[in-house]
Order: sequence, then structure tokens, then C-alpha cells
Amino acid sequence: MFLGTHTPRLDEKGRIFLPAKYRDRMSEGLVVTRGQERCLFIYPMDEFVKVAGHLQAAPTTSRAARDYMRVFLSGASDEVPDRQGRFTIPAALRQYAGLDREVTVIGAGARLEVWDSATWATYLEASEQSFADIAEEVVPGIV
Repeated sequence: MFLGTHTPRLDEKGRIFLPAKYRDRMSEGLVVTRGQERCLFIYPMDEFVKVAGHLQAAPTTSRAARDYMRVFLSGASDEVPDRQGRFTIPAALRQYAGLDREVTVIGAGARLEVWDSATWATYLEASEQSFADIAEEVVPGIV
């Protein structure tokens, strides 16, 4: 499970260092793709295969399912981190997420999310009140 917040920097080649505690899990390969709210999702390869399988099980008669699958999979890029745990985020995905140098990587359970740091700060500030307001609805009796 991916947890926590990390603030690596993109280098001049568009590469990012994976947080050390996640490198073993991603060493066999990963997939980076478009996420929601202009972030990127990063999945270990085996987890991405599961997610893609669920998407492919959706009915192709559903326009919404087709549209989602097209956007999600067309932006996907499979990468293998180097020995130092770096991998390249393709230019089109960096542009989609508005990534420059300062990025924030958050653990989101089965995946990581990569955000422009300023965008993440704005999102977090705007979402904190609703986080408290919807706790009972989203996770009843847990929090």
C-alpha cells in the first residue's frame, strides 16, 4: 500500500526519483497515466494490469466506459526505473499535469499520484473541509 507525501523534483530530462520505500515494489516496471484533477497516476505494472482488466470488462456499448478507457489508456506509458529509482515522465503527461520542477508524490493506496506542488497545495486546502464533512458518508462508523 502506498502512503504518505513526498516532494522529489523533476530533473531537466523529465525524470523523477521514486521514494526509496517504493522502489522495490516498482522495480519490475510501472505505468504512469492521466489521473483525475490534473494529476498523474502511477501503478506498479501488476496493479495496472488489474485496473486495465476491470476497464476492459466494462460494456463497450457504454459511451462513458469507452470514453474513460480511451483517455486513461491513451495516456499510459510503461516505464522501468533505473538503478537509482528514476524514471521518465513523458512530456505529454508532464504537460497534462502542469509539472515543472516542484512536484508532490502522494500515496493513494494501490497507486501513487504525482501533482504539481502548487496545484496539490491548492487542492488540499480546498478539500480539507469536505474531507471532514463527508467522513461519515464515505466511511461510516470508521472515523
